[in-house]
Amino acid sequence: MKLLKDTLELITPTNEEVKNLVRNQWDGLVKPMGSLGTLEEATIKIAGMTGKVNNKIDKKAIVVMCSDNGVVEEGVSSAPQIFTKVLTESMTKGVTGVATLGKYTSTDIVTINLGVIGEIDDPKIINRKIANGTKNFVKEPAMTYDEAVKSIEAGIEAGDKLYGEGYDILGTGEVGIGNTTTAAAVLSALTGLDVDITCGKGAGLTDEQHSNKKDVIRKGIEKNKPNGKDPIDVIAKVGGFDIGGMCGLFLSAAKNKRPVVIDGFISSTAALCAVKLNPLVKEYIIPSHLSGEPGAKYVMDKLGLKPMLNLGMRLGEGSGCPLAFQIIEAGLYTLENMGTFESLSLDGDALVDIRED
Repeated sequence: MKLLKDTLELITPTNEEVKNLVRNQWDGLVKPMGSLGTLEEATIKIAGMTGKVNNKIDKKAIVVMCSDNGVVEEGVSSAPQIFTKVLTESMTKGVTGVATLGKYTSTDIVTINLGVIGEIDDPKIINRKIANGTKNFVKEPAMTYDEAVKSIEAGIEAGDKLYGEGYDILGTGEVGIGNTTTAAAVLSALTGLDVDITCGKGAGLTDEQHSNKKDVIRKGIEKNKPNGKDPIDVIAKVGGFDIGGMCGLFLSAAKNKRPVVIDGFISSTAALCAVKLNPLVKEYIIPSHLSGEPGAKYVMDKLGLKPMLNLGMRLGEGSGCPLAFQIIEAGLYTLENMGTFESLSLDGDALVDIRED
């Protein structure tokens, strides 16, 4: 618990003065003010995080938190539970969706086992296993409060290590059959949103299976009565180790004053947990895409963030992060290399600021 408490205390606001300097730098380039939208906004936000006007992304990684979920025994997923182990082991082989996109974008994939059922013998997979999956939250809490803290602190440790090794930006990913169920349960418990809003069909369910999934979430929340004002209690009672791990990664980014990218629905829900623990964390988070899961829009609304992309993706794994990295890198490159009004002997005073309030 000490690492978590210390981390929360060390998080401070981003640097508004530096953000204004970068905003003014953008406004001096040969274009209408605000006309490059997200490219401008992302670089301004990162400058505030780092406290530097000029930023580069030389090293980037996606951290994939892997764990099984006991609630799968309630028939909430179309995929068998063994898929978690198979996909986790496949991460280091470079054949999963996020690993393939990672190779394409020169992004490292860091795989962490927080609770995959069975033994995994792969030195490339970081072993931070807490248990052989969580418990079935219809019958009992998914994990103990201490286990929830352990999962969060595992994420903090991972982030601290990677930022310490010189990574400029991290993305959040996950593998865990049944984790759209746990994410929907966490989102409903944190916000009071009805399960009909937060719960989608995940990897693909029939209408009957989808109805069962929503009933399972309602039963879990009713039985365990998670405290919506305490994200740790919510993760412990109806969440998953992967959600806790990603929550910790967001906290680490804020403590280290470095950017971290949200992937999709499950990652967004973990981000909401982190922001509930310390609202300043929001200043260090950049969302990648709007997941196809129905609850994704609502969690983005609760976070007050706007995704860069809407590609109808719902794979998870962190697959949206490499695409966001490319947009961010394009923004940083443009800021550094685009011509200025002054260099072209043009007067930009007549142009109107088209940024939205």
